Amino acid sequence: MKKIIIILFVLFVLSFRSSASYGFDGPLQIRNQFPLFLYINTPYLESASIEDSFSASLSYSSINLVESSSEWDIGIDMEITELDLRFRKNIGDFIELGIELPILSFSSGFMDGFLNSYHDAFGFPDYGRSNRPDNEFLYEVKRKGKLVVKGENGHIGIGDIRLTLKRPLLNSDPAISIKGDIELPTGDANTGYGNGSIDAGIALLMDKRLSEYFKSYLNIGAVFPGNLRGHEEINLREFFYGGAAIEASFWKNISLIGQVFVQGSPLPKIDISSVDRLAVLLSLGGRYSSGNNNFEFSLTEDPNTSGAPDFTLNFSFKRIF
Repeated sequence: MKKIIIILFVLFVLSFRSSASYGFDGPLQIRNQFPLFLYINTPYLESASIEDSFSASLSYSSINLVESSSEWDIGIDMEITELDLRFRKNIGDFIELGIELPILSFSSGFMDGFLNSYHDAFGFPDYGRSNRPDNEFLYEVKRKGKLVVKGENGHIGIGDIRLTLKRPLLNSDPAISIKGDIELPTGDANTGYGNGSIDAGIALLMDKRLSEYFKSYLNIGAVFPGNLRGHEEINLREFFYGGAAIEASFWKNISLIGQVFVQGSPLPKIDISSVDRLAVLLSLGGRYSSGNNNFEFSLTEDPNTSGAPDFTLNFSFKRIF
C-alpha cells in the first residue's frame, strides 16, 4: 500500500505542467520524534543555502513499542507534541548562525482507536498496539532492572537547545555547504526531554537543480552525543545519518516535496530489533509561499518499522527576512 501511495504521488506531480518554473525553498525540516532518539541532537534535512529567517514547526507523532531483551525493558505507548522554534541569521553571505528551541509534551493522546482501525483496514503492522489499552500512557526504560528514563503524562517542558553554524563552500550548481552544531543539556534527562550532556554534529549539505521544475537536496552527517544521564547513566555512541529530497515547483505559490531520511541508533546494541535496526522516515508534503512567508504540511511514515514514530503530522510556518 505504501508503494502505491508513492507511485500515485509521483504520477500526480508529473501530470501537471506549467510554462514557467518557480522558486525552490528546500526540504521539509522534520525531526525524528522517536523518544529514544529525540533528545540526542536529532538531525533533519535542510538546504545548503543560508538565510535570515524565523520558523515555528509543530509536529504530532504516535509511538508504540513494548519489548524486552536480556538487559533492556522498553515501554513506550504515547503521543508526542513538539513545537520547534528556529532563528537563523545570515552574516555577510559568509556564514549562517542559528538557534533552535524545542518545546515538548508527552501524553496518552487520543489516536489509538483511529490507528487500530487504520492498521486493520490496510493490513499494516501495528507494533503490538492492539495489545495495549487505548490511550493509556507509558514511557519507561530500564536496563538490568534499573530505571533509566520515566516520562510524565501531560508534562510540557523545554528540550535541549541547539546552536548551529553553516558555511557555504560552493555557491553555484550544485551548491555545497558544511554545517556544525552543538546541543546544550537544557532538557530534563530523567523524563526524556534531554540527555543531560552536550552533543555535537557535523554535516555536508548539497543542493542540485535537476531540471526547470525539479530540485534535489542531499545531506550526509554524523552526530557525536554525550552520555545519557537519566536515572542511570548510559554510554551513547556516535551515529551517521543521511537523506535526500526532491522538490517539484510547477506553480507560482505551491511546491510538492518528497523525501527519505535514514539514521543509525545512538544507543548501544540492546538486542531489540525495533531499536537496533536502521531507522527510515518517508515524508510527503507541500509548501505554500506568500511573499516572505512559507506554510508547510506533511505526513511522515516509517517503512522500516524501526527507530521512528508510527506516523508524524507536521505543520510549519517560516518567515524569511
